[in-house]
Amino acid sequence: MSIKVPTMAEMIAEGKTPEVLFWVGCAGSFDDRAKKITKAFVKILNEAKVEFAVLGTEESCSGDPAKRAGNEFLFQMQAMTNIEVLNAYEVKKIVTACPHCFNTLKNEYPELGGNYEVMHHTQFLKTLLDEGKITIEGGKYSGKRITFHDPCYLGRANNVYEAPRELIKKLEVELIEMKRCKSNGLCCGAGGAQMFKDSEKGDKEIFVERTEDALDIKPDIIATGCPFCNTMMTDGIKNKEKEEEIKVLDIAELIANANDL
Repeated sequence: MSIKVPTMAEMIAEGKTPEVLFWVGCAGSFDDRAKKITKAFVKILNEAKVEFAVLGTEESCSGDPAKRAGNEFLFQMQAMTNIEVLNAYEVKKIVTACPHCFNTLKNEYPELGGNYEVMHHTQFLKTLLDEGKITIEGGKYSGKRITFHDPCYLGRANNVYEAPRELIKKLEVELIEMKRCKSNGLCCGAGGAQMFKDSEKGDKEIFVERTEDALDIKPDIIATGCPFCNTMMTDGIKNKEKEEEIKVLDIAELIANANDL
């Protein structure tokens, strides 16, 4: 199946206004593993006949890593550049598969003049499901044991816990919860710009600790809703030499794969 991804510039040139802007994010654009999440989400959008567009080369980093690392000046420069582009296109609604971009665009852009309705991709997929635009089947995942790792910027920072879980339940699987989950979840170890630096001295890496939380309940699949979490949990599974038995997949990938998109 060919993947159609129109840019905002192309749609405006045709006199069309997309229903939603898909904010891809740096990970979804450049990281080889996260690109698979982007493709899976786009396949679902195409299947649901959603009118969407991306910014393409006009999209820059949301500024989240710079802000978390303490460089407020760089964050504001990056944010202002993006806001100028978004406002020039009169963007109203944004969906993104990255909780870091989601949180930054939703909560930190307004004070700089960027006011948009921002949704995480699991919220958007849940809306499509509720409106009957997509159906979700278990397919190859029927009966599997799946646990969901809550991304910090989706869960604790924005109180989005149910949308991802409701999507997982539709896959006809056994949803099992880790001891630390929802508002008591544990970070994967990548947040706060930790993704881009070496860890401090200590007894154990956070991603190993979090992977052990998952292994305790013996899942077949660890579901994620964030490219950073996906990387860290994948590293954790490799660290424990369990990559043959346990898969780490984004919720968009689970839905796309189960529906053979």
